[in-house]
Amino acid sequence: MVLLLATSGSGSHNGSEPVTRKAAKAVAPSGEAHSTSVHVDGGTEVDPAYFATGSCVAFPPTSGNRHETVFVDAGHGGIDPGAVGTTQTGQTIYEADQTLPVELEIMKLLRAKGYRVVVSRTGASTVIRPQPGDVTGGVFTIKGAHDDVAARDVCANMAKANVLVGIYFDAGTSPTDAGSISAYDATRPFSADNQRLATLLQADVLAQFTDHGWSIPNDGVQTDDSLGGPPLTTAAGSYSHLLLLGPADPGYFSTPSLMPGALIEPLFITDPYEGTIAASTAGHQAIATGMAQAVEQYFQEIPTPTGSSSSKRKTTTATSGQPKH
Repeated sequence: MVLLLATSGSGSHNGSEPVTRKAAKAVAPSGEAHSTSVHVDGGTEVDPAYFATGSCVAFPPTSGNRHETVFVDAGHGGIDPGAVGTTQTGQTIYEADQTLPVELEIMKLLRAKGYRVVVSRTGASTVIRPQPGDVTGGVFTIKGAHDDVAARDVCANMAKANVLVGIYFDAGTSPTDAGSISAYDATRPFSADNQRLATLLQADVLAQFTDHGWSIPNDGVQTDDSLGGPPLTTAAGSYSHLLLLGPADPGYFSTPSLMPGALIEPLFITDPYEGTIAASTAGHQAIATGMAQAVEQYFQEIPTPTGSSSSKRKTTTATSGQPKH
């Protein structure tokens, strides 16, 4: 479940209060790794001093080389379990436990297609290496939650990714809360690419569900300013974007992603029918297959610049990365 870091508007929250769900601020490097990389099961940690062990790991292609890098974010992780759901048998499931296998399967599929893939995490861990003030009582403070989300953008930037995709799950309190939704930010300089990627994610994942005989409502493709949970700080309420996808905001968020990106919440894990799919190996594979297909289509649809003799497609990437909103 993707949340904005915000408060209900009273401004009563502060950086020492614990939260168990996701948010984001970055006290982070500007985009260059500053530590010796280490290898993790065939991958290389981008910056082991900044990121938690096993987080922000780059994996080379396993077949061919398309010279494109895809960043894949498995939402939540470690002390941040994300949303809590249930299956039809009454099993309690946690969002972070279900996003990870989808992310790792996407990585496997895309590497086999010739892509370099960078993942936000490879295990049940946070992304950022927590610093003093990030955790209290075994859970994230607002500052820590904010930094852990922002660290995903920092990872994508350090890895010089060409595109960013996020896998999350949704949650709700009403029996009518069900379906798949994809999101993108419309304020970025590469907003057209963001929207195209989100549209592909939504279509391809839903097609996989249909192929499996699962009837999942299509909740559409939406801009990120229409999504997110209740704000946890007044600054987040004013920001009104998802930090994984949104622009910089002076004094609040300084390390936005520098490449096109989108995320998908393909199922409501609070709906027992959809939660059962989300917790299944078949469900993980279906979502990953659809997302990997969307990434491939995204690159295939980018036209080669007129007059260029190169067959390598170019993606739109922000160089300064500090657009105003």
